[in-house]
Amino acid sequence: MTPRAVVRPVSWRPGQRVLVVSDIHGALPLLKGALAKAGFGRDDVLIVLGDMLERSEGSLDTLRYVMELSRTHTVHTVLGNCDNITPAFFRRQTDRSPQIPDAFYQRWFARHGARCTLVKMARTVGVSLDSPQDYPAARAALEAHYGPELAFLRGLPHILVNDGYLFVHGGVPRETELERLSAFDVMKNDDFLNQGHSFRRWVVVGHWPVTLYHRRVPSAAPIFDRARHIASIDGGATLKLDGQVNVVALPQGPGGDFAWVSEDGLPTVTALDAQPPSQDSVNVRFGHSALEILEEGEEFCLCRHLETGRTLPVLTEYLRRRDGQVTCEDSTDCRLAVSPGDALSVVRETSRGLLAKKDGVTGWYGGRYRSAEPSRHQD
Repeated sequence: MTPRAVVRPVSWRPGQRVLVVSDIHGALPLLKGALAKAGFGRDDVLIVLGDMLERSEGSLDTLRYVMELSRTHTVHTVLGNCDNITPAFFRRQTDRSPQIPDAFYQRWFARHGARCTLVKMARTVGVSLDSPQDYPAARAALEAHYGPELAFLRGLPHILVNDGYLFVHGGVPRETELERLSAFDVMKNDDFLNQGHSFRRWVVVGHWPVTLYHRRVPSAAPIFDRARHIASIDGGATLKLDGQVNVVALPQGPGGDFAWVSEDGLPTVTALDAQPPSQDSVNVRFGHSALEILEEGEEFCLCRHLETGRTLPVLTEYLRRRDGQVTCEDSTDCRLAVSPGDALSVVRETSRGLLAKKDGVTGWYGGRYRSAEPSRHQD
């Protein structure tokens, strides 16, 4: 039987501030930095929208930090598909989330190493995950050593709901009969904004980095679709070289505005020159990144983006070549709108200027700048 979604009510006092964060992926310094910028305190409610874990060696520390916050503050957490990788490994009959075959774990462990939570746990305890034959002994050892962490993950719901909001990691197709929905499908729901759903409540989701929704301008800023009542807030932390952790403050009343802050951990500079923005640009992103190399270069390669036909320089270090196909890390020819005095996060410093971020948008800046000290939240 397909495990069904676990749904729980969530509430807060009138006037109480509610913050939502998603897709931390072990970037604990970024989480702490974003919460500090938001001024998170004991009077606030924090909703963690899933995917605390995986793809970073900081995942176990992040889990324990969220567990501690849950003891000292008002914190509600939902399970994301990456969080589910850890408890699903143990295949307990009482688990309510989908189980995952050993073949998946074998590939995942080999690909991610200590950036996988279970591998980090196993290395700490001194057990092997080298082959499926090692898994029974590893399960027993990890269950004994990490009881509180596993109990916390097993106790998480998939959906939090009240009359005004529905919080879920991936997305939902409807607002009714939520308990009948597949647990896996609400955790891993790719490209949710493009599925055509509209809701009475605000549905707040993570899972899909918001930059993937933008064809022209790369932006990690949360998306608030007022017409359809969907907020998508995954800033791509850890997964994207220019990713960030977003913390969103819900409106204080019906029809109010969302507010947000972010932390990307990148060094910052102050722009000294003005620069007008691009009138047209392209966001070469995951799933849409097939290229043809027109001219090889040590620092940049001139490439044609196959989907749009657009020609642009791409950082050579961003290129990936496999089986005769060329793709790349997220790339753009977007030129940022910059005024003197603007603070810019530096993604890459190159001979052609800075690949930088402003207000969550990534693009190029060719003017002069004054360097600042690296962010204290930089990994």
